Amino acid sequence: MRRRSSSVSYGRARMATDFLPLEGVRVVDVTSSLAGPYCTEILAALGASVVKVEHPERGDEARAWGPPFWEGASVLFYAANMSKRSLALDIKRGRDVLLRLLDDADVFLQSLRPGTAARLGFGVEELRERNPQLVYCDIGAFGKTGPLHDRPGYDPLLQAFGGIMSVTGEAERAGVRVGTSLVDQATGMWAALGILAALYAGGGRTVDVSLFETTVALLPYQVTSYLGDGSVPGRHGTAFPLIAPYEVFHASDGDVMIAAANDGLFARLCEALDVNELAQDVRYATNPDRVERREELARLIQARVAEHERDELVARLADAGVPAAPVQDIDEVARHEQTAALGLIQDGPKPTVAFPLSFDRNRLAHRSPPPRLGEHSAEILRQAGYSDAEISTLKEEGIIRAARLDT
Repeated sequence: MRRRSSSVSYGRARMATDFLPLEGVRVVDVTSSLAGPYCTEILAALGASVVKVEHPERGDEARAWGPPFWEGASVLFYAANMSKRSLALDIKRGRDVLLRLLDDADVFLQSLRPGTAARLGFGVEELRERNPQLVYCDIGAFGKTGPLHDRPGYDPLLQAFGGIMSVTGEAERAGVRVGTSLVDQATGMWAALGILAALYAGGGRTVDVSLFETTVALLPYQVTSYLGDGSVPGRHGTAFPLIAPYEVFHASDGDVMIAAANDGLFARLCEALDVNELAQDVRYATNPDRVERREELARLIQARVAEHERDELVARLADAGVPAAPVQDIDEVARHEQTAALGLIQDGPKPTVAFPLSFDRNRLAHRSPPPRLGEHSAEILRQAGYSDAEISTLKEEGIIRAARLDT
């Protein structure tokens, strides 16, 4: 059995602290949950000044999505809101405050229910009249048009509705949710990409993304296959439906993902497992043959895999040039020497995952921890031209929440 150490030793990343291509770009973010915040966290790491606008009483709803909690907010919130400043503002009663911020902003993001932004007076048409160069990003659930355009949605709902659950899990069991917030984070990345393109083009563009559109886009070959021959893709567990053998096998003390993606790799796999007769069997001569007989082939390979320990098998296959990987849990991933070598864990008061992006071999860095609710309200409003007396009045009326007025 593999033993786990009792302490964590993280490698130090070489952080790209001096590469800030979006420095000077001002972003006002009225999104919550994960898709929008993940987008603006990317922009903030690239140097943008991001004002996170939150409800003065409850803040971003993701603050309560726990336990576990760090620094008074959920770990999910912590991981998606680095390098931002928090303005706790009632956007209904404090509409004029938001409009003043947006007059000088370069980017505005909102993920309110369809029609809410326009009803409150900061739809795209209203804001474009005040600030023609503003990049306006609308993050929705089901898109701007169609019979479901006005419905709200969360990541698991769209994994269900958009087909991801139908192709995830075991064939004879109900579909399951992918274990990460795949749709939210991918939507956030598409939003960031769209915003960067709009800024590069000079601004004044509207960027529309939605969870549903992202979900369908994450199924390109499944949907294309269906459109081609009408067959509905199903669930195949860990197996990749188009290649065999390309799935998880069970060693004596753990699991191993094996990817014999072509005829040559299949032959090497058979040699490494001492089953050369399978490579010579005409029933398994080509990948289409192996896919057709996937289950019987998997049983034959599994019998040999079970004779080995996990790590020994991975090493054996690596020596043979066969792509394979142990199925690791989060503990193993966080502690792995490859994770440390790449600097994927960023040090700080609370270590967290760094972005998977480097410039000149320096990793893109989170620049500050997530803000407390209303931590920067006074600072942001002063920069927008409000006097201390005006800020005090806004606080007394409950329009804003400010951690302190003397900072």
